[in-house]
Amino acid sequence: MRKRIYEIIEVARPGDRASVVYDGVMLALILISLIPLAFKENTPLFEAAELFTVAVFALDYVLRWFTADLKQQRGVWSFLLYPFTPWAVVDLVSILPALRLANGSFKLLRSLRMMRALRVLRVFKAMRYSRSLVIIAGVIRHSRHALTVVAFLASGYILVSALVIFNVEPESFKTFFDAVYWATVSLTTVGYGDLYPVTTIGRSVAMISSLFGIAVVALPAGIITAGYMEALQNERAGGENDAAQPERAPSQKRKKASAQ
Repeated sequence: MRKRIYEIIEVARPGDRASVVYDGVMLALILISLIPLAFKENTPLFEAAELFTVAVFALDYVLRWFTADLKQQRGVWSFLLYPFTPWAVVDLVSILPALRLANGSFKLLRSLRMMRALRVLRVFKAMRYSRSLVIIAGVIRHSRHALTVVAFLASGYILVSALVIFNVEPESFKTFFDAVYWATVSLTTVGYGDLYPVTTIGRSVAMISSLFGIAVVALPAGIITAGYMEALQNERAGGENDAAQPERAPSQKRKKASAQ
């Protein structure tokens, strides 16, 4: 029974209809739970939807804790370590904003608007129920070394650009944080226009910085895209091999019979 529950709540495998339905229902509930965040007022319908979705999320949390040893395969330690795993923390935080305690330690938390904003973290729960998102997460995990190098490169770019522009145009950038903000915006090619250089030297630095920024931004996109395509090819190859195995067995039997 526990094994079957584990198979259902995990990402659906081809042919497992119950798991496919479960994933679809959970994705729909995650979307429904996020709809109230687009409105300032809280209606009874939104409150009812929140209570229902949180109840389902809590049940999902308990089921995953109940089958933690089947995923982590560490025996009793799996149940002890599960609440501290990243996904378990995301699940718990997505449930926390719905707590309604009259007093106690959560009274202060309930008064914070941030508790309402924490519902946005439920978006990350969707990664558990979508095979494509699971593949992307796996690609990021396997490419973490290359992405880490890119992150350090981008950080160095921002720091150097901020230092240069801060010393070239001290009148336009009052604080070093303003320079870092401008360098980050330039790196992402957003360009809000609230901070910008006005001198010839400053604009020259901005042009050079923007050219390097485009190259830095393109690196992680290329790494993730290449890894995603490779993962899709491996998955398709694995599916074709699994489908071909039942066909090979009868042919091997015929060869053995003919040899006898």
